[in-house]
Amino acid sequence: MVSSQFRRETPRWLLAASLWVACSSAAAQVASMPPMVPPHPANVIQLTASGFKEVQQDWLTMSLSTTRDGPDAATVQNQLKVALDAALAVARPMALPQQMEVRTGRFSLYPRYGSNGRINGWQGTTELVLEGRDFARISTAAGRIQSLTMGHVHFSLSREAQQALEAEVQSMAIERFKQQAGQVARGFGFSDYSLREVSISSADGGGGPVRPRAMAMEAKAAMSDAPVAVEAGTSTVNVTVSGSIQLR
Repeated sequence: MVSSQFRRETPRWLLAASLWVACSSAAAQVASMPPMVPPHPANVIQLTASGFKEVQQDWLTMSLSTTRDGPDAATVQNQLKVALDAALAVARPMALPQQMEVRTGRFSLYPRYGSNGRINGWQGTTELVLEGRDFARISTAAGRIQSLTMGHVHFSLSREAQQALEAEVQSMAIERFKQQAGQVARGFGFSDYSLREVSISSADGGGGPVRPRAMAMEAKAAMSDAPVAVEAGTSTVNVTVSGSIQLR
């Protein structure tokens, strides 16, 4: 402690230098101390559990399309419009919400070039998409459309079915994680556990590919009003629960 008499008799610059040396020494002592390392948590176990379920696909998507050629863009566009309007005239009366929904798909119109690099014509494509839960209605409508031909067939889960399945499989995976955690805790001689962290991930098996039976019937359906034969597959949803528990 510096006395009042010492402060009066000592020059200010000497007093400031003394204080600076004292502070520098204290800072050096703090810097030389080893950093505080938090203790590694004990009795922590990493676990992973999963659940999955396979269900029948309940959503069918069919696309029908056609391509037209002509000397100019207006002619080709008009041809595509006529073909699409004829298809819509067949499909729209059969449409029902969720059962068979009708929408137009891709539309393209581009020039065709000759060997001299100049435009010598135009080509265009139009598409109509039928989708829904009523496979019979959709395949019948596709078979009756004469102005377009089959493009592709895709099976999947409807949004409602997908959400319900994910919720069910997630509950299954969580329950398995809890059971596994309890078994591990008892196996190590602990009576209980607490959850430290957890993560949940899900994966969908995706829609089913087109069946060979459907592909074989495309040419026949395009030439008559016979229903297009289709056969749905299955989709699988996987949910994984990963995390760590504290044994206690």
